[in-house]
Amino acid sequence: MKTKPMMNLLKSIFGGGSNREIENVLAHGAIIIDVRSAGEFATGHAKGAINIPLDQLEAKLYKLKSYQKPLVLCCASGMRSARAKSFLASQGIANLYDAGSWRNLN
Repeated sequence: MKTKPMMNLLKSIFGGGSNREIENVLAHGAIIIDVRSAGEFATGHAKGAINIPLDQLEAKLYKLKSYQKPLVLCCASGMRSARAKSFLASQGIANLYDAGSWRNLN
């Protein structure tokens, strides 16, 4: 059955890494970055998340690089977090994890 490759493709497009892997990095000090707008973030977010909207990532690169910890990215559906992961990786930031929806972290 070809379900697993299809699921991996969907995860790569829409975000949502392995829950076990993300839980593990969070348990070891990873930082949650929620890339939704400030208004969306205000309506609810994962405990401890930092809000840096997708359109502000470039301006906040110095801050993100200074953490020197794994970053777990999330948004509403996984689309923006996937874009954020791709952008940050292109800027030399490693240890990035895409959780997809912030609701996956609760």
